[in-house]
Amino acid sequence: MKAIWLTIPAVAALLVAGTASADLALAKKSGCMACHAIDKKVVGPSWNDIGAKYSAEADGKATVLASITDGSRGKWGKIPMPPQKRLSTENADKLAAFILTLK
Repeated sequence: MKAIWLTIPAVAALLVAGTASADLALAKKSGCMACHAIDKKVVGPSWNDIGAKYSAEADGKATVLASITDGSRGKWGKIPMPPQKRLSTENADKLAAFILTLK
């Protein structure tokens, strides 16, 4: 019985890692990595910086999601974030949630 309780956290960690990997693949497939990187500024800010800024806010996910779907100006400098209208609502939501896991 003790072995079962010890394996539950390990299985949960693998599931989280698998989800993060799938969401990173979605970001690459969607063209996000042309302007963003996880750990450094490219054209846009790093996702670590975005995650750190908005994950603590109550409406952080909504803010990130709106920036993805509607675009934004002036939040991270002069270069605007263009709206990503080709993304489905479901995929935009997945990406926003993924970004907020990064810090």
